[in-house]
Amino acid sequence: MRRLRIGIAQINTTVGDFVDNTQKILKYIADAKALGIDLITFPELAICGYPPEDLLFKPRFIDENLKSLNQVIEKSSGLTIIVGFVDSKEDIYNAAAIIYDGRLIGVYHKIYLPNYGVFDENRYFKAGNECPIYTICGISIGVGICEDIWYEAGPTTVQTYAGAEIIVNISSSPYHAGKSNFRERMLSTRAADNVAIVSYNNLVVGKMNWYSTVTA
Repeated sequence: MRRLRIGIAQINTTVGDFVDNTQKILKYIADAKALGIDLITFPELAICGYPPEDLLFKPRFIDENLKSLNQVIEKSSGLTIIVGFVDSKEDIYNAAAIIYDGRLIGVYHKIYLPNYGVFDENRYFKAGNECPIYTICGISIGVGICEDIWYEAGPTTVQTYAGAEIIVNISSSPYHAGKSNFRERMLSTRAADNVAIVSYNNLVVGKMNWYSTVTA
């Protein structure tokens, strides 16, 4: 029997406070190791805080974000970590780092960039176009970021068709009254439609959900 113990670190981050954000992440990584967790996840853009807005135009902001990510990588021995950060290549991306045992083993780029209401991610980020899956503890996992799971035939479907048994979605979606019920219904529908387990990690103030154990 395969078993994967997932820690969902719903931390409260501060935009631009790389020192405090990184310290929080490292604290929960240490706690995860003590609890025997296999995979710990953190919210969307947890490294830099959400939403970074025009700070993304500052090269130093991007560099500090990458330095903080490297600190997390250095402390990742013995478990897998999925954490949101800003990836910088030919452009910048709203990204999820997949880290294992001291190494960055993959990066997922958010595909659906919201551009309505309080969101203007399309102004800052380039959209991703790949839907990789990863094997952790013998279980195939697809990674997505926030809005990527909203769509019926989006990245989640692509990943489950490719063999993903679990979908990990990291988010920093702001709260409003009634949103929890809507999110639960939507995520339940995605799980049922794709015959997959969904692990959803949103940004939450003052709350920490520790772990769940998945068996297959």
